[in-house]
Amino acid sequence: MSDAPPCRFCRTPLVHTFVDLGAQPLANSNLTADQLAAGTERSYPLHARVCGACFLVQVDDAVPAEAIFDQDYAYFSSFSSSWVAHARRYAEAMAARLNLGPASQVVEIASNDGYLLQHFVAMGVPVLGIEPAANTAKAARARGVATEVAFFNEATALALAGRGVRADLMAANNVLAHTPDISGFVAGFRHVLKPEGVLTFEFPHLLNLIELVQFDTIYHEHYSYLSLLAVERVLRANGLRPFDVELLATHGGSLRLFCCHEGSGRAETEALAALRAREAAAGLARIETYLDFTPQVEAVRDSFRSYLAAARAEGRRIAAYGAAAKGNTFLNYCGASADDIVATFDANPAKQGRFLPGTHSPILAPEKVRAVRPDDVLILPWNLKDEIMGQLAYIAEWGGRFLVASPRTQVVRIGVVG
Repeated sequence: MSDAPPCRFCRTPLVHTFVDLGAQPLANSNLTADQLAAGTERSYPLHARVCGACFLVQVDDAVPAEAIFDQDYAYFSSFSSSWVAHARRYAEAMAARLNLGPASQVVEIASNDGYLLQHFVAMGVPVLGIEPAANTAKAARARGVATEVAFFNEATALALAGRGVRADLMAANNVLAHTPDISGFVAGFRHVLKPEGVLTFEFPHLLNLIELVQFDTIYHEHYSYLSLLAVERVLRANGLRPFDVELLATHGGSLRLFCCHEGSGRAETEALAALRAREAAAGLARIETYLDFTPQVEAVRDSFRSYLAAARAEGRRIAAYGAAAKGNTFLNYCGASADDIVATFDANPAKQGRFLPGTHSPILAPEKVRAVRPDDVLILPWNLKDEIMGQLAYIAEWGGRFLVASPRTQVVRIGVVG
């Protein structure tokens, strides 16, 4: 009998490792001073495997969802101005494409603090957000965005449909990867979506994760790492299908997948066919592609460790910007500590005054950068690199440098990688 865990979608035993990042604390669980002093922080295995049957990449179920998406979830989407602008462009494009108006209904799953639905509200389009974290839902309601606190699944969807909620547009941005029961989650959409309604998913593209060695996007909160190949199988198993796709720059390279009911009259686009062909050419249907990933991850880690050793030898003080989950995966895998990262700056007041999990670097407000005067600022959310460098350009006054660590550790000058 195999001891391998079953695939969360097709239940095939997971005998292939994608990458094992060791024991790690929860990437979004920043510590209070009292928690740090208590010394009770827990770590859990962070082992990503790939299914040899459906090619869904996934981490082990080491942590229950309730321990991650609790009532005090720390991530507020609206603290990234570029992400809010991205959401506004989406809302405007979908309103035009689907001719949305006062008689329409838009439902967003994992609606966070209303960062997206607020734009539909401004256009006079009725909205409903479904959000599992009470604190972010409260922030959404303060923006005038109708929001219910719930985990979305088939039971939630049936309850919504029973109340007459039927959507012309459903959006689920960067949440498909967050669901331990991916098939049960997807099954819910067919009950709320109108017969010719449109469902869009946005998620980081597994192909970019592999090609750009974005292993820091792996953490307990992300149960799955998604390709069109794998997602299409989940959709079709639940009466849905993709019909179009857009390639996005967000989160290091994402897909916006347009979906509909299996029986919808919407025709598939050339863009969707092209992406299928690209994934096939990259080998996403071959297990060997996934087994080559670990050595690349180890090379990124070794590059950063070499940088840290050189920085210590030169007496350089290193700070980080962005108390992001991806940064915590990276720092903890590399074995960094508060001795290496003297401070971490973040614009989110809910994170300030706390400490990064694992490394225990103190989280400070961005206005503290001048007081700390680091020699180097490591940008942890590398997908927001340009935005952050623009905000902190003044570190050049004392010779400060920006760093990124993916796909290797390198100094980034304003607009130039050197």
